[in-house]
Amino acid sequence: MPSLVHLPPDAPAEEMTAALDRDGALVVDDVLNASQVAALKAELAPFVEATAPGQDGFTGFRTTRTGALAARSPACRPLILDPRVQALCAHLLKPNCERWQLHLTQLIRIMPGQGAQPIHRDRWAWGAHLKGLEPQLNTIWAVTDFTEANGATQVIPGSQAWPDDRRAEPHEIARATMKAGSVLVYTGSVFHGGGANDSDGDRWGLNITYALGWLRQEENQYLSCPPEIARTLSPELQSLLGYDLGGYALGYYTPPLPPGQGPELVSPAHALTGEASGSRFGSGEDLAALSSQLRAG
Repeated sequence: MPSLVHLPPDAPAEEMTAALDRDGALVVDDVLNASQVAALKAELAPFVEATAPGQDGFTGFRTTRTGALAARSPACRPLILDPRVQALCAHLLKPNCERWQLHLTQLIRIMPGQGAQPIHRDRWAWGAHLKGLEPQLNTIWAVTDFTEANGATQVIPGSQAWPDDRRAEPHEIARATMKAGSVLVYTGSVFHGGGANDSDGDRWGLNITYALGWLRQEENQYLSCPPEIARTLSPELQSLLGYDLGGYALGYYTPPLPPGQGPELVSPAHALTGEASGSRFGSGEDLAALSSQLRAG
């Protein structure tokens, strides 16, 4: 059986990117301490306990999925902005976008009696339409210990290069066993799936994922974290949520005001600040980047 690379939280960035490029996945151990994990779990518990289980075999009849975590959980926000993860996003996603964005926030609770999830690719959220690039970086933060008995995620190292119809054999599947406070990082192209929970306790995993800034988000962050909440967050988190242009002329809007009472073209950030710099698309930097890409192509 293969195994995943485990690295300490202070491992050099090049070690993390090397493991991600080779295997499509790695575990960073002990990023959060016990008190941070306890605070995170206590904050999320009321929402998790009120969430109904899934209604089909993929989402899991003994699995709950609780979202809107950027809005609901202040303790989740530093995890979303974790500098190690952001560095991996820059390595994996920046070659194909001007900005990456938050794609999904979800606490996945696998309860006793849940069978293994079908092996899949997360990038299938966009179907099989995207070819030749990696659209997504994913993390699962262990809020409880992940063991083989309680449903530690199944991951197939190196499968990011497989065709979509390739099926994993049992001997190719690794298990992302890790202590609470550790994080599994994996690409959108790696085959994986939640494991079966044959234990007598829940497995809690905090799924935070990122995608190219020009793609539709799996979790609609503008509705899960609307402007009245987003304006209370840090500028960095606001931008990741999507309250920023994804590139030149990508994501602007027109405030629907009476004639002459507002600007015509503004960044999504206008919904948070009310500020506008006139009727224009993106910044000069965005336009220069686009022009450079077009010349290179």
